[in-house]
Amino acid sequence: MKGDIPMAELNLNEMRMIRREKLEKLVEKGKNPFIVEEFDYTHYSTEVHEKFEELEDETVSVAGRIMSRRGHGKVNFIDLQDSEGTVQLFISEKNLGKEEYEDLGLLDIGDIVGITGEVFKTNAGEVSIRVKELLLMSKSLQILPEKFHGLKDQDLRYRQRYVDLIVNPEVKETFILRTRIIQAMRRYLDDLGFLEVETPILSTIAGGANARPFTTHHNALDVDMYMRIANELYLKRLIVGGFEKVYEIGKMFRNEGMSPRHNPEFTNMELYQAYVDYEHIMKLTEDMIEFIAKETLGTTVVTYKEREIDFKTPWARIDMTDAVKKYTGLDFHEVETDEEARELAKSLGNERLEIDKNMRRGEVIAEVFDELCEDYMVQPTFVTGHPVEISPLSKKNPDDPRITNRFEAFANGWEIANAYSELNDPIDQRERFEDQASQKDAGDEEAHPMDEDFLNAIEVGLPPTGGLGIGLDRVIILLTGQESIRDILFFPTMRPMED
Repeated sequence: MKGDIPMAELNLNEMRMIRREKLEKLVEKGKNPFIVEEFDYTHYSTEVHEKFEELEDETVSVAGRIMSRRGHGKVNFIDLQDSEGTVQLFISEKNLGKEEYEDLGLLDIGDIVGITGEVFKTNAGEVSIRVKELLLMSKSLQILPEKFHGLKDQDLRYRQRYVDLIVNPEVKETFILRTRIIQAMRRYLDDLGFLEVETPILSTIAGGANARPFTTHHNALDVDMYMRIANELYLKRLIVGGFEKVYEIGKMFRNEGMSPRHNPEFTNMELYQAYVDYEHIMKLTEDMIEFIAKETLGTTVVTYKEREIDFKTPWARIDMTDAVKKYTGLDFHEVETDEEARELAKSLGNERLEIDKNMRRGEVIAEVFDELCEDYMVQPTFVTGHPVEISPLSKKNPDDPRITNRFEAFANGWEIANAYSELNDPIDQRERFEDQASQKDAGDEEAHPMDEDFLNAIEVGLPPTGGLGIGLDRVIILLTGQESIRDILFFPTMRPMED
């Protein structure tokens, strides 16, 4: 109460002001919580519950945040939440002392306290701690969302993840699982003898993928730089230098659209192995994802929006041109010219297809597949036979030079991995870079730039190499069953709020 006004009738600003007034009173009493630097706790809340028989009547110390409070007269009950769970505190004037008990009125939901007391069960059978000492260590000056309604505004949950984690503690489980998935991936690769490395995030050339980069400026060198869109070209330089198995897990940055599966910065894993081809990498990919699912979920089967997806090996395989024929009826196998390919695609009359007058045969096939076939790749599937026009860093197939030895892995209709037998012919690579440069000059902002130093590196000699890139965020979405990439990122990119 403030005067005779019920708390429920106060607006947020008035409630915040009351909290500041309580802080002032605490400071006047010599109990400024913000000068406390440490608290030596002995147990987590979960331990108090799980080890009750061992801890009954024993003295323990726990620390955490006040999440609810109820009581009357000379007895109060507080629910204390720590990083592991919640435990009930029983606080009485008799055990705490009159002066300290009176100061309970200066506590609020959200305050952080450390307590020491004896473990017992209430008459209702609830494991609790009978508090003997209480130390306020941080005063919450903001108002947490009301207990029973929680933080439901999705936009606000993403913007204030710290509040989301407090009032929706089940959210923590998703992020704990995310960490375990990445740890399992590292463990799998480390056990195969791969070396985890780090490559530059800033570069003067945004290479390794077809994507639009973020730009910045280095003042000391007075040069424009790009945040990496991929780490491929640096990792392959390490293969040239003599490392045979390398991988990197880190952030990539692409200045493109946003969707439930796209965030401007995302986590990627790329690996390269000398003396193997894309078939070897295909086996590694399916084995690794199966291993991760078993290690973190205990099963290879996940349910995503009522769909059962089974990551058990072996995964299905299909050629891209065969997939187009199977799902659209268009047969590009016998189509030789770019004009014939464009006309065949237009014959569908499908508005989803954007067939530009300058599109080449391979680009048309890729457009039809991307728009009309990907959704059918629900179960884990390797799509092979990518046209050379859309694969500037892949080896050509010796039996059909129109395609490359490349695969993309799909699940739930989403691309989750991209891999190929790496192009190590510097003459062919230069020609493909020049082709990409002409595409860029024609207005394609995502075309691959020329990279003379990388060409120099493979002129030194790149052994036959298999490479793989996995969009970890998409894999994590599927394994955790979340709706959006924003649900598996602590702090997703958001438009700034207007004043």
